[in-house]
Parts: sequence; structure tokens; C-alpha cells
Amino acid sequence: MTQRLQIPGLQVFERGWLSANNILFTDSESATLVDSGYVTHQAQTLSLVQNALNGRKLDQLVNTHLHSDHCGGNNHLQTHYTQLETLIPPGEAKAVSIWDAAALSYEATGQLCPRFRFEGVLQAGQTLRLASLNWEVHAAPGHDPHSVILFEPTHKVLISADALWANGFGVVFPELEGVEAFHEVAQTLDLIESLKPLWVIPGHGAVFEHIDAALEIARKKLDGFVQNPQKHGRYGAKVLLKYKLLELTQVENKAFKAWATGVPYLIQLHETFGEQMPMQDWLEEMLLDLERSNALGFQDNMILNL
Repeated sequence: MTQRLQIPGLQVFERGWLSANNILFTDSESATLVDSGYVTHQAQTLSLVQNALNGRKLDQLVNTHLHSDHCGGNNHLQTHYTQLETLIPPGEAKAVSIWDAAALSYEATGQLCPRFRFEGVLQAGQTLRLASLNWEVHAAPGHDPHSVILFEPTHKVLISADALWANGFGVVFPELEGVEAFHEVAQTLDLIESLKPLWVIPGHGAVFEHIDAALEIARKKLDGFVQNPQKHGRYGAKVLLKYKLLELTQVENKAFKAWATGVPYLIQLHETFGEQMPMQDWLEEMLLDLERSNALGFQDNMILNL
């Protein structure tokens, strides 16, 4: 896919759904990685970067947003590349500085992310020089209120993070907290359309070029969530359960439900959309939905990732 983009110095490491895609930029001045994947893949992320750089050091790390699948490898990369400069969106800079687990998303989602440092913030309107090209930084709230996307206007390439995939977009996490954000998703989709990208490098999945079709899918999905917030709530719950199962690969059924009953987002989703069903029964219903979609399987007393 990166060859089809025909941009020297740009490489896309397409990862599985546990880790976000990583984008490596190199030119005569510096080497920069955008997003670092999940912590359980940190050794693989470092290996991919080392092999691509072939002895050269990594100078800069950029995070589109601070969900664990996009920044879980930060600490490992910073430990290996001690002079690495890390740039993050500004909204959670204070929380990262003092490592406020309650303010960051890792505690609420039941996910893992080692503490990392940062040296600077990404402001909407600024330009990053990557692979000898100028990449515009744009605010892209919705999926995450602090997310940014990067756009290169000469080749019209967009790094969309989780604001736009070929088949939709990421869970709208503020909505899981009772904060209205569907309108921000719509505004971000409008922004992407206005940029008129020819290529999109998404946070998950392959690089794609049929932008109009992707926007149509995303807007239809968004409209379904707006019309039926319970649909989005159930979707969010199943994404959180599936994501943890991707991390664990297999887990004892009782232990998995015990974990889930302690996850703040799942507790809130049950309270909001559980229709007064006991939480254990509601979780069983979510797991059966995931089984029906072939996302997991049951074997004796175990739950298996599929």
C-alpha cells in the first residue's frame, strides 16, 4: 500500500485491531513515528521500527490521540531511544504530566498503558515537517475529544486516526460518559470531506482511496447511532469486551465477567442501557452477541478470541 502512495520516506505498518497502525516518516533531517500501538505489542513495534531504520535512530514520536492502542508503545520506544521527542495533543497534557489515571482513558476502559513522557503538544493549525513534506495538524473531536488528524495537501494524503475508517469510525467515547459528541463526529467527517483527500491512512485497517464511499458508510453509521443511542451503547460495550479478549486471547468465563464488572465504562453502559437487567445477565447477552458475529467462541468454561 505504501508503494501505491508513491511518497518517498513514508511507510505504513498495518497492525491488527489490538494495535493501531504505525506510520514511519524518514528524510535527511529526522525519523518520526506516528502512533505506537498497544503495550502487549511493544516489542514488535520496536522491532518494526528498528528494521525499517536499519541502525538509524528514531527522533520523534507523534500521537494522534492517547487511547491505549495508539500510545501503549510510547514508554518502550522512549526507553530504547532516550533522546526521543514525543508530541501529543494538548487536551490531556496535564493528565499525562502527573499521570492521572482517572483523567486518562485507561482506567475507565480496563486497558493497559505504561506511563510515558512528552516534550511538546500538537496544536490545530500547526505544520509538521515529515518525510520532506508539510503535514497540517487538524483537530478531529468525536471518537476522542482531543484527537488530531494529519493532512498533506500536495499528495492529498490524510492520516485519519480513528475519525474515519474504510468501514466507519471508532466508538464515540464521550457518548459512553453521557457527553454529547455525535455532532462532533459529523463535524469531523465534514472536515475530512472538505480536505478532499485522495488517500487515507486509517488508525486501523488498510490504506484506502475510495473516500466518498467511506464517508457515506460513516455517516450512515452515525445516523443510526443518533437515532438509536442504545445501539451505540451496545456497540461500545462489545468493543470493550472484544478488545480485552484480543489482549488476553483466551480467558476463563467467570474471571472475564469479574473483570468486566469492575470496568467503569461497562458499569455506566449497563446502568444506562441494561434495562434493569442484572449486570451478569447483560454481560452474557453481550458475549452471546459477539459469539453470533464470530468474534469469540465458548469452550468448556473458557472464552476464546476468534
